[in-house]
Amino acid sequence: MDSNRRRFLRRLLPELIGNSIAGFSEGMREARVKSDFEAFFADYESSYSLTLAYPDEILIATAINEGIQVEGRERIDIVKELWMKKGGDYYR
Repeated sequence: MDSNRRRFLRRLLPELIGNSIAGFSEGMREARVKSDFEAFFADYESSYSLTLAYPDEILIATAINEGIQVEGRERIDIVKELWMKKGGDYYR
């Protein structure tokens, strides 16, 4: 067996397999985070801590300060956009 094949089998092949597994794991993590994000904002009951627990005045003032359009929008959509704008996990 020549040295190139030996080097491939000893070093590069395990490295390629390791990188593939790491990439797959990262993709799974991202999919899980996206799924959790979508489930959290699926309705008002699941997102209660952010959508209904804060007074309207505080939410609206915060959204306006962040440049988020609030007129004619559902409260849950405003909170979701505010969450993403402030670095929520889904878009990291």
